[in-house]
Amino acid sequence: MSTSSLLLVVAAAVLHALWNLLTKQVKGGLVFFWLVSLFSAVIFLPFLVRELFRAPVQLNQATLTLALGSGLLHIFYFVALQAGYRKGDLSVVYPVARGAGPLFSVTGAVLFFGERPGLWAITGFVLIIAGVCFLTGFKAGEENKSVRTGVYYGLLTGLFIASYTLWDKAAVAEYAVSAIVIAFASMIMPLLLLIPVVMDKMDAIRSEVRLHWKQVLGVAILQPLSYLLVLVAMKTTPLTYVAPVRELSIVFGVFFGVNLLKEKDSVKRLAAAIIILAGIVLLALN
Repeated sequence: MSTSSLLLVVAAAVLHALWNLLTKQVKGGLVFFWLVSLFSAVIFLPFLVRELFRAPVQLNQATLTLALGSGLLHIFYFVALQAGYRKGDLSVVYPVARGAGPLFSVTGAVLFFGERPGLWAITGFVLIIAGVCFLTGFKAGEENKSVRTGVYYGLLTGLFIASYTLWDKAAVAEYAVSAIVIAFASMIMPLLLLIPVVMDKMDAIRSEVRLHWKQVLGVAILQPLSYLLVLVAMKTTPLTYVAPVRELSIVFGVFFGVNLLKEKDSVKRLAAAIIILAGIVLLALN
């Protein structure tokens, strides 16, 4: 994995952890994320227009299908993630989702793109997954309903993470669709499809803007930007390397949780972060 691609994905991981931190602080719901889509579309529209003028996009059936498909998969990801946060514990859903995502992504990359990761990459990937499992901290056979529910929704969310990752990898690498076009589709689709749902929540929208406009603005910038960096990296780097390195966001999430949110069990979480970092190093050396 090249140094430039590694830096892009590491930067994306930091931004991903930051926007999740903002979301957790305000307990963002449907209205919050609809506003995020609205703000994102407005902020990134000039960049889309600039890209279209710089390199006109062929709006053929393949391009439109790839862009719309990406937007739909991101909506499914969001719905699964929010359902998991409502019905399970954050400390279970998030690590399982972020761990299952690259597991499914790498499997798909091997099956569909013919990628063959080297020994160091495989070892690093195993360490990352081991660190995620250690961070989750649930025991096999655990009967706690909340944990089982969290694991289920985490795996479902991870499946959608892998789905949009594989889909977008094909779009930017195989069909040369612009990264900004793919990213903008993930903004505009939730904005349009959720209009009928949020239109009867005008009081909630005004309240959310009044109380949390700074968080909405922060997530609206950081969320698309973090994924844009990943899409750029995927143009030249095999998905089997990009997908696991993205999970560095868990390390930063642990850091923010321990130092900013004062969450408990810091020693265990930091140990898991070290295991994940070891996996990242091995991937970078491949």
